[in-house]
Order: sequence, then structure tokens, then C-alpha cells
Amino acid sequence: MTGARDRKRAERQKRKRRATERSSPPVEAAESEPTPPDADGNGGQVADETFQEKMARRYEERNTEARAKLEPLEPGERPTAVTVGAIVAAVLAVIFTVSAGLAIAGVNAGDREIKPTPIIVFAIVFWAMAFGMWRARYWAVLGFQTLLLLMILASAFGLVVVDSVLQAVGTTLLLLGSGTLFYFMIRAMARIQMPEPPER
Repeated sequence: MTGARDRKRAERQKRKRRATERSSPPVEAAESEPTPPDADGNGGQVADETFQEKMARRYEERNTEARAKLEPLEPGERPTAVTVGAIVAAVLAVIFTVSAGLAIAGVNAGDREIKPTPIIVFAIVFWAMAFGMWRARYWAVLGFQTLLLLMILASAFGLVVVDSVLQAVGTTLLLLGSGTLFYFMIRAMARIQMPEPPER
């Protein structure tokens, strides 16, 4: 009787080992399966990204799409926003040139003495920017955008300290005009940076 029980116990242990060996390969196969790709097709790696990395990746993707829609400038082409900027810079250059001439001639503005040196410097800068933007040069557009940014900040601050309705209207128009021109010149700068198209 004891021998029969031992044999049955041994047979049951063998059957258990066989069942365990049969069920273990699917478990290993399930563990070794690659992680299915997520919606972005990156194999689940995006889930491990930090918030900053995810935002940087999306920002770069939007920049790539925006650059793909831009067209390089044709030979001799000048964006409209750059043309407007060149005209504005030329008008300011004329104003500063006339003011410098009056200061050199000794004309007084009320009771204040005008020094011609700073006015001459501003006139030279505006003439250079007007000439550079007329030829669609990147450095000129960048310099004029810097000027527009300073003008936007000064106009925004000026709205806080205006004394009359006329000043408020003039400052608001200056803020809207400089902000609009600044916005459109961003796209123009991107087109100027692009290489010229091949000659047809």
C-alpha cells in the first residue's frame, strides 16, 4: 500500500512539473514582446518624457511645419512689411537729419539747448536701416525690429501716464502700428534667412 501511494504521489508531482513547463513559455513570450507603439509611433518612449521635453518637441514640430510653408525670396524680391519698414526708417532719417541741421545752425527749441551729436548718430542709424531694408538685408530688419520693440514698450508705458484724450489716442495708434509692423516683419525675416531659389 505504501509503495502504491508513493508511486501515485510521484506521478502527481511529474504531472505538475509538466504543466508548469508547458505554461511558462507563453509567460516568457508575453514578457519579451516589444512595447506597442503609441499614437506618436515612438514605441512608448514619449510616455517617459518630461513635460518640458514634450512641449519642446511639439514646439519644434510646429516650427518645422511653419518653415515648410515659407517660400524663399526671388532675386530682387522684397517683402511688403520690409518695404513699409524701409519707408518708415527713411522718414525718421529725414526728420533726424533736418533736426541735426537745425541743431548745428544753432536753432533753439524753446529754452533748451540741443546737442547735434546724438541726433546725427540717430540719423546715420536710420539711414543705414532704410538702405539695408530696401535691399532686404537681414541685419537691417533685425535692427528695425529691435527699434519697434522699444517703441512698443515705450507706448505701453506711455498709456499709463497720459494726461489727455489726444495723447491717449496718439499713443494707442503708435502702439498698434508698431505692434502690427513687428508681427508681419517676423515672417519676412524668416523668408530672408532662407536660401535663394535656384535659377530657372
